[in-house]
Amino acid sequence: MKQTILITGASSGFGLIIANRLHENGYNVIGTSRNPKQIKVPFTMLPLDIADDNSIKGFRNELFKHISKLDVLINNAGFYLSGLAEETSIEEGKRQFETNFWGTVKLTKELLPDFRKQRSGKIITVGSIMGLLNFPSASYYGASKHALEGFFKSLRFELNEFNVKVAMVEPMGFKTNIINNALKAEIKIDDYNQYRSKIERFANDLFGNAPEPTPVIDTLVKLIETKDPKFSHPVGKGAPLILAIQHFAYKVFENSLIKNFNRFKD
Repeated sequence: MKQTILITGASSGFGLIIANRLHENGYNVIGTSRNPKQIKVPFTMLPLDIADDNSIKGFRNELFKHISKLDVLINNAGFYLSGLAEETSIEEGKRQFETNFWGTVKLTKELLPDFRKQRSGKIITVGSIMGLLNFPSASYYGASKHALEGFFKSLRFELNEFNVKVAMVEPMGFKTNIINNALKAEIKIDDYNQYRSKIERFANDLFGNAPEPTPVIDTLVKLIETKDPKFSHPVGKGAPLILAIQHFAYKVFENSLIKNFNRFKD
């Protein structure tokens, strides 16, 4: 019997692609979206806003009206807040964390009793390479993804005795709508105008020329099919090398990034 898989943020990006792939492969897929009626998909889509406590609290009861057992939770919902650190208000940063970190954590905790009771399951969270390193104009986004890494590393130990497996996927830049859907910091400081322009051009070039997200989807499918997956799964060309350079030769990593940013200076 095929597994039942819950995917948050399944109306676009990685979430929609993996949901369609798994549905085509015969899995019982439940997706979530803040506005599920606005998108036509071949799998079940339920309303959920992970930044709304009331939405999360009512979601579990609604979910189990449609299923009897949850085998896999894929935490995918989130958004990208673009902005230099000084230009990004604390309020904007809090909204970033409320969705990317707290929303993911709250939903996971809402479903933990079910995983613990059945003594099986997987919790797979789509993080980001920026949860393992970071770039300018992504201070709060990267921080929220770093926070997820720390939370789920701890949870992996705690759920091990209940046969519930915890894993992270950390994609590099892939062709999705993340940049088009990004929120931008409202404050603009003149001293940063030239630097901000350079970084925005770098990001647009990076994602404009990014590869299709097939490797990320393949990794998620492999994690579902693997009995005991390891925790961290960076995905993207050169990801292991970049992470190794950052860890063992940070100045080399830093200088390489600065050189890439400066290609876009006026």
